[in-house]
Order: sequence, then C-alpha cells, then structure tokens
Amino acid sequence: MGEESKKWVLTVTAQTPTNIAVIKYWGKRDENLILPINDSISVTLDPEHLCTTTSVAVSPSFDQDRMWLNGKEFSLAGGRYQRCLKEIRSRACDYVDEKKGIKITKKEWENLHVHIASYNNFPTAAGLASSAAGFACLVFALAKLMNVKDDLGTLSSIARQGSGSACRSLYGGFAKWIMGKNDNGSDSIAVQLADEKHWDDLVIVIAVVSSRQKETSSTTGMRDSVETSMLIQHRAKEVVPKRIVEMEEAIKNRDFPSFSRLACADSNQFHAVCLDTLPPIFYMNDTSHRIISCVEKWNRSEESTQVAYTFDAGPNAVLIARNRKAAALLLQRLLFFFPPHSDADLSSYVIGDKSILQDAGIKDMKDVEALPPPPEVSDKIPAQQYKGDVSYFICTRPGKGPVVLCDESKALLNPETGYPK
Repeated sequence: MGEESKKWVLTVTAQTPTNIAVIKYWGKRDENLILPINDSISVTLDPEHLCTTTSVAVSPSFDQDRMWLNGKEFSLAGGRYQRCLKEIRSRACDYVDEKKGIKITKKEWENLHVHIASYNNFPTAAGLASSAAGFACLVFALAKLMNVKDDLGTLSSIARQGSGSACRSLYGGFAKWIMGKNDNGSDSIAVQLADEKHWDDLVIVIAVVSSRQKETSSTTGMRDSVETSMLIQHRAKEVVPKRIVEMEEAIKNRDFPSFSRLACADSNQFHAVCLDTLPPIFYMNDTSHRIISCVEKWNRSEESTQVAYTFDAGPNAVLIARNRKAAALLLQRLLFFFPPHSDADLSSYVIGDKSILQDAGIKDMKDVEALPPPPEVSDKIPAQQYKGDVSYFICTRPGKGPVVLCDESKALLNPETGYPK
C-alpha cells in the first residue's frame, strides 16, 4: 500500500442515551456472555441531558486499536471491549466512498485498526448507568462505521456483551431486555416496548447524592448475590416474571399508580437482595433513605400517587413524576429538604430541563430559602433540612435512542488525523 493511500481517515460520531431500569437486572447465569437470570425493563433518559458521545475512526495508518475515555487514554485489553470489537468486525460489510476514493472489503475490516473517543456528560461509575450508554454507543458507532446491516436487536445482543444494561440503551422510550433461554445468548436481546412519545407526561428528576465511584462494582456485587443470597433465587423465579407482565401493562396503559407501585417495590427488593448478600452490599446511604421517606410521605398524603422512585447500584435517586405539575411540586420538596450551601449557584445545582424550576416558582437562592415545609410534614415535629447532602439535581424526561451526529463540531476525533481533538 503506497503512502498516499495510507492517508485517508473515515470517522463516525454517535450519541447514545443512558437508561434506568424500573424492573431491575441483577444476577447473571453466564458471566462471559452476560446472560441475566431475569428479564428487565427500563426507561431511556433524554440524551440532551444524559448521554455518551462516541467518535470512531478507521485508517490504514493506525497501527493498533486505541481508546480515549473522557479525555484520558484507556486500555482496550479488557475482554468485554475485545468481544464487542470482534463481533462488529465479523459483521462488517463492504464500504465504498467514491468521492474520497475509499474502498474497504468485508475481509479488509479484520486487519484495519480503530480509534475510539468517548465522553459521558454525567459521572462515570456512580450508579447512573454510564457503562450502559458507553457500550451501546461504542457498538452503535462501530456498526455505522463498518457498514453493519444487522438490526437493533442483533446490535443489542453485542452491546449486552460489553455491559448487560447497554442492550436497553439502543432504544428510546421504554425497553425490555429478554433474558433468553439459549446457552449461546442468541435470544438474549432487547426490544422496544414503547417510544419516547408514548408517555410524554412523565418528568424525571435525578438527585445526584454522590458522583464518586462506588465501592462494590455491579459485576462483583451481582456475582456475590448469585452465590450467597437466598432471596435472589426467589426474586428471579417467582417475583420478577409477574412484575414484568404487570409493568408492560402499566406502560401500555400509561397507568401511573401501577407503574409507581411496581418500580418502587422492585427497587426496594433489589436493594434487599444486596443486603441479603454476603458480605452485604450497601449502595444506598442515609440521604437515599431520606429521599424515599420524603416521596412516600407525600404520596400517602395525596389521593393518587405523584412520584415513583428507583435506585440503581448507587445512592442516586431517580424520581419519576406523573406530570409537570407533580415534578414542580417534587422539586419544591427536594429543595426544601436538601437545599444547596448558601454560596451555591442555583443554575449549577439544578441542571438539565431548567423550565421545571420556573414551574416551581423558583428563580434564585432567595426563593429556595423561602420555601415552606410541605403540608404533609407534621406541625408537631420541626422539619429537618439536610443542606449540602445532595450534590445536584438533573431534570430530564424519557428520551430517544441512539443517533449519528453529522455536525463535525461535535466529533471527538479530528477527521483529518483520527486522533482526539
């Protein structure tokens, strides 16, 4: 190959949302292929507020596969990355760009190296499903780059081999990961239950209690639970199959009381399994428990359920409000109980869709300080406030699935060199 023909670089940039499970995945029946012991259901979050952006590039001038995560070079030696790369390369198809004079045959893809740059606009490994968005984006972007013709279901089974929950991030709205029965995992795929427009009344508020990396990784935690918890077996065999059917029905009918009851119960049971594990796993902390208490008290004081809560493997609360009015009232309560430090900037304490703040009648810190205790708080006991216990809030909503970004300014790799900008 002459020097001139070595100069071309081909790039693709994609953006993929994160997702939050409302019926949890916890426990694998196959560690290598990442096959779960139960089905799970999730809601995809609006990528405008929580997403991974990944640029992938290929060039005959690259001498090895390389990756940069949030600006730092990151090793691709791990088995999960290697599996995803191998699976996508094996499905690559002929590619022709006559304008650039690039022609790549299916066979040639096997010997070409890739550069990958990925950026999360939210904390990594803090229980906000960053690995789900990351692997889904990696697989989606590589599939576009290598002209892979397979459908999203097949891509979801590849993303699953990177991070289980990643398979659900290939769809917008609500997605279900079917556990499957086959030993080779061919039927363990994700499907879309409803798109993001189906239930667009919902508003999601995330309380980021800690953006630190968690002490027990999900991978280690799951393995320990499967090996030591009696409750996890009962959950997978008896409880989850019924909940999956009920949750699908609740989503289809936009039945918020049922949706909330199932999401809260499933989150609590998942954390009960963690406590039933040896050694016990503590993902939630005192602030997480106080948020649950605040939501439960409010829901009980109203004629109908206003908010659902769910916690993944971390202390951060994902609160799903039935509509904008409920979300504004929720934000008032959260800012009353968990105000920022007095010198904080409100615009960086509540991020994402800030219009919810306006609905709540809050313009600045003075409005936060003037918030009265919620009516469900007993007059006899003064309401306690926990200043600074929440790092910040993200206001968002159900969102769309992965997209290719054509705007070159959003690319993380230089289109001329294929190296980070």
